[in-house]
Amino acid sequence: MAARTELDGQPSEFVDAVAQLRDAALRPEVLCEPLPAPRRIAPYAYAQSGDVQTSGGDEIGTGRLVLLHDPAGNDAWQGTFRLVTFARADVDAEMASDPVLPQVGWSWLVEALSSKGASYVAPSGSVTTVRTEGFGGMEEDGSTAQLEIRASWTPLFGPGAGLAAHAQAWSELLCTVAGLPPLAPGVLTLPRRGHDGRPRR
Repeated sequence: MAARTELDGQPSEFVDAVAQLRDAALRPEVLCEPLPAPRRIAPYAYAQSGDVQTSGGDEIGTGRLVLLHDPAGNDAWQGTFRLVTFARADVDAEMASDPVLPQVGWSWLVEALSSKGASYVAPSGSVTTVRTEGFGGMEEDGSTAQLEIRASWTPLFGPGAGLAAHAQAWSELLCTVAGLPPLAPGVLTLPRRGHDGRPRR
């Protein structure tokens, strides 16, 4: 399946929305690349991946962001656009056993959207924790655990309130799930970069 990166002939509002996502200034630890977009969920779709990397180049988290658009509107969405996200990272095995972790994980998404001033309606999602215990020949591997957040929401945007805030909130969520602290006040985000280190537009 080929990636939907050619926007010619698509609705101008969708083209503009995709441009806002692609041009958003994200956290510098997040490296993005376009992905093949789902074709059966909505008439128009765009997708991108996001990998969280340390300064040493180690990948400590991953995710994706999908923009769906149905010009006719969708009752479940309460709008014509929908954002769908996925975020996953390894966590401490003991942390994964904490029964409040799913609620905390969901609060990270809500707080990220709020901190960037991203308005939305109809949020939906799930938070999953998986703990793996090694036995026998794998006993030396010990315990491992992952936290996974899947969510969708309908962005409210227009003049003065674009999708860039939603993309920035997504990158903040990826970094939080990966265990990185918030950026210090006054620290500027960098232009978009792909896996080759070059700016993305």
